[in-house]
Amino acid sequence: MIHIVTKAFKELTVDELYALLQLRSEVFVVEQDCVYQDIDYKDQKALHILGFKSEASGEKLVAYTRIFRPGDYFEYASIGRVVVSQNERMHKYGYDIMNASIEAVKTRYNETKIKISAQVYLKKFYNNLGFKEVGEGYLEDGIPHIGMIKT
Repeated sequence: MIHIVTKAFKELTVDELYALLQLRSEVFVVEQDCVYQDIDYKDQKALHILGFKSEASGEKLVAYTRIFRPGDYFEYASIGRVVVSQNERMHKYGYDIMNASIEAVKTRYNETKIKISAQVYLKKFYNNLGFKEVGEGYLEDGIPHIGMIKT
């Protein structure tokens, strides 16, 4: 079970910001062997959904997303930078963090239509959450992606 917190950029502690940037780098840059500019000046507009797991040494960030209101990233509300630490994926925290993100879009933005840019290999995962493919696939930072919408 993870403890999920939603925060605006200015509410993040220095340690939380460091942890989320470290997790994103660990997965998107190192694990996926993809050199790209993760720090993109979009974090300041986003709401950050942080999933913490209690450990003997304290709470550790193991899952994360950022969400945007309509017009801040896509025409519709959106969820991005969906990430779960590699050694925690067997616990299905991806579903926990995504369901919390979908709920945050509803409660914070009063929106139910959500667009994402999904890595193609995760299409079934997003289908299970109610997202449907739209348009053609494309390469983003050398990785196959597809647009998906949940209504």
